[in-house]
Amino acid sequence: MTSIDDFPQRLARIAHWSVPLALAFHQAGFSLYAVGGSIRDAVLGIEPGEDFEIDYTTDARPDDIARLMTPLCTGLWEQGRSFGTIGGVLRANGLRAEITTFRSEEYVDHSRKPAVQWGDSLQADLSRRDFTINALALDVVNLQTQPEGVQTFFDYFGGFTDLHERRLRTPIDPEILFSDDPLRMLRAARFAARFDLRIDPALEAAATVMAEKLRIVSEERIRGELDLLMVTEQPSIGLDFIVRTGLAQYFVPELPMLQLEQDPIHHHKDVLKHTWAVVDKTSPELVLRLAALFHDIGKPATRAITDEGVTFRFHEVVGAKMTRKRMTALKYSKSMIDDVSTLVELHLRFHTYKLGWSDAAVRRYVNDAGPLLHELNELTRCDSTTRNWRKATELARRMDEFEVRIAELREREDLDNQRPALDGVEVMELLDLRPGPVVGRAMAFLMEIRREEGEITKAEATHRLREWWSEQAPT
Repeated sequence: MTSIDDFPQRLARIAHWSVPLALAFHQAGFSLYAVGGSIRDAVLGIEPGEDFEIDYTTDARPDDIARLMTPLCTGLWEQGRSFGTIGGVLRANGLRAEITTFRSEEYVDHSRKPAVQWGDSLQADLSRRDFTINALALDVVNLQTQPEGVQTFFDYFGGFTDLHERRLRTPIDPEILFSDDPLRMLRAARFAARFDLRIDPALEAAATVMAEKLRIVSEERIRGELDLLMVTEQPSIGLDFIVRTGLAQYFVPELPMLQLEQDPIHHHKDVLKHTWAVVDKTSPELVLRLAALFHDIGKPATRAITDEGVTFRFHEVVGAKMTRKRMTALKYSKSMIDDVSTLVELHLRFHTYKLGWSDAAVRRYVNDAGPLLHELNELTRCDSTTRNWRKATELARRMDEFEVRIAELREREDLDNQRPALDGVEVMELLDLRPGPVVGRAMAFLMEIRREEGEITKAEATHRLREWWSEQAPT
């Protein structure tokens, strides 16, 4: 939290960017208020990024909003018109602006998308916002047209105080707001994590009681909210809230299952807390964070008690399959599913080489990781959450040595694009073959040489392939 001394100056900047819109709406007899994230971030002292955007609310209806914005913008986007939202980029200063009619939202008849009702009151509109910290408004019309001293900053529900006390509350009864849009329960997780806020007990109690309402929200909206949570600075704050309240049961039921029962004889780590620690340690990149979230979800299904204690054999393989299934249900893209499940399956690969790394082992590791090598190495490092200083130091040392080995081998050969010395056409010509399984076996033979021995010449590959082929041919 920064000092509030320059808060009026930050609001003045918002007002300055808003001048073209404010004058147009005033002349047409409508109100216009900057609301939500831009005002919240001004209070927090967060500087706008390159994709800075201001959200506004107004008593104008969508047709009037579009009419007034058209001459001021390079173009309009109207995908949100049914929700009362029109967006555009101002010609005067390049500002991205979205303007929405005063409204309320609620789910009706078990629909998976919220219905919208228009309103005429700023206070009523703000009362239906998700949290008090987002229910702040700046009257950009009055700032341009009225004498100094007229009220321009509106905080009906104590959002300003909540920001400075780091508290997440709803403007009105949370059960009412969560009934309007159950996705707000997941938004609570995201905002708590993003701004390190204490969640109001009434909010958490309402989410616990109403968790089942999440069933009516589309998978796409849930996935979008999860993605935003996963790239916050400390996702574990929100993830723990999702598990505590029972929300996880309705879109990632594998997470609460990580709270494995501890027994007094066969001790093992708390897998859920370990998962939170790994997620928080990784860089805020979505693929990496999702891999950290799912990397141990195969443990409950593979848990076994042995003479050596608790084991989770092949949990990475089982976990990769579970990851693929869960991400498919949440309608992630195929490429995202492939990347995350690959990282989950390979996250223990480094530990299989305790006796040292041969060149062949390095090649296989790099080849299997492919373009995810950096992410796999980071996940491996972050997966160490032991409090044992010696163990942690030893793992870090081994990882450092391994990455040096990769760099050294990369200098000697094309490590990142491992290919056989001969291509398929050359193999078919050499062995007088047509396309088919035999060609595939020949290419696999050459690829095995590449991985075991490194790069060889075409002449050597030709000689080795002929020898192999003579052994394959029937006598």
